[in-house]
Amino acid sequence: MSQLAEAPAEPSAIRETIASPLYRGATVAMFLSGLGFSGAAPQIASFLVNELHASLTTAGLFYLTNLTAPVVGYLVGARSDRTGKRLGLFRLCALAGFLGWLTIAFSSEIWMPFVISAVVLAFAGAATSQLFAAIHDDLEAHASPVADGVTSIVRMALTAGWIVGPVVGSFLAAAFGPRTMLVATAVFTLAQILPLGFLGSGERTASVPDAGVAAGGVGSVVRRPGVRMMLPLLTFTGLYVLVYAGEPIKYGYLPIYMNDDLHLPAVVSGAVIGIQPLVELILMPVAVIVARRMGIMHLMIIGAAFGVAANLCFALTSSAAGMFAGQICMGAVWGVFAGLGIVVAQRLLSGAIATASAVFMSAPAVASALGGLTGGLGVGWLGLPLVFLLPAAYAVLATFGIAVMSRSRHAVN
Repeated sequence: MSQLAEAPAEPSAIRETIASPLYRGATVAMFLSGLGFSGAAPQIASFLVNELHASLTTAGLFYLTNLTAPVVGYLVGARSDRTGKRLGLFRLCALAGFLGWLTIAFSSEIWMPFVISAVVLAFAGAATSQLFAAIHDDLEAHASPVADGVTSIVRMALTAGWIVGPVVGSFLAAAFGPRTMLVATAVFTLAQILPLGFLGSGERTASVPDAGVAAGGVGSVVRRPGVRMMLPLLTFTGLYVLVYAGEPIKYGYLPIYMNDDLHLPAVVSGAVIGIQPLVELILMPVAVIVARRMGIMHLMIIGAAFGVAANLCFALTSSAAGMFAGQICMGAVWGVFAGLGIVVAQRLLSGAIATASAVFMSAPAVASALGGLTGGLGVGWLGLPLVFLLPAAYAVLATFGIAVMSRSRHAVN
């Protein structure tokens, strides 16, 4: 009995996250990041129209400023891999986000938010990738048996922030005005720094050596990966963009379709939109367990296939039940990709973790631009709800692409 009592406990991702100052601080930081960004995202277009008197077309073009994020993310990630100072760059990027949102809040000319978003907020988006790179390095250094679970928990905190953020943003904009809401976004962005305190200041983070990358243990200099080495990562990120491109189309047109065409009550429409993140949060830890048994890439194929099913539900059904089914399927998509996508990306470029994280985490910005363009052109061509056939086609391409990758020499376990 005493021997049984003294037996070590099974590894637990939750226990490890709580016990580590880095993982615990990163979890809180990711929640604050999601809270800030998602609070502003649904309100920025109305801010441009109502406060700066932009046209609807001009306001829609604002999302094209996201296209600078991949370039900036790559540059920040490459520097992080050379210097190893993940958390230092994370703090600088969070500070850039604070200054960017604060300046937008006090903008007086229409061009100002566009320039600030393209130049300054592009650095803010790189903060998240640096934090995930730091977590990966620490997990590798300690050979954690629950590394995927810890990463998933931190990613779940980001998702939780995106659930709460739109509610907080809507309340602040309605009660105090959109400029106050943007100031709050700036404060939440800066507040990411606080949970981590001075952790890691002045220290070098170890990188995991890989082929073509200089290996010398902790403190070694990591060479910038070439295009050939990055090709698997770029391919996977491009396929992720195809999966994600349906999100801006859905958020732009599904509420209009439910309200104007299906005439669903507001409470039902709200429940349809809200069920996806709930399903996502429930499935993220389940996805980690399933991936260990069937292989992470095989699970990614299933996740992308759920994206096909979700958009077909939106396009081909005309009932509240169909909308709920579509959103549940979409929750399954993000239950897989949100928690495990960053893991796949880091394994595809294991010698340059920060670069891998930055490239992958910039995919939503590219997908927003692609989805916005596709939705704008597609709704005029196909109308509602058939416009959702276009993101369904994107998801089909992603499903087949990931299936091909899973059989290639670049497949990850």
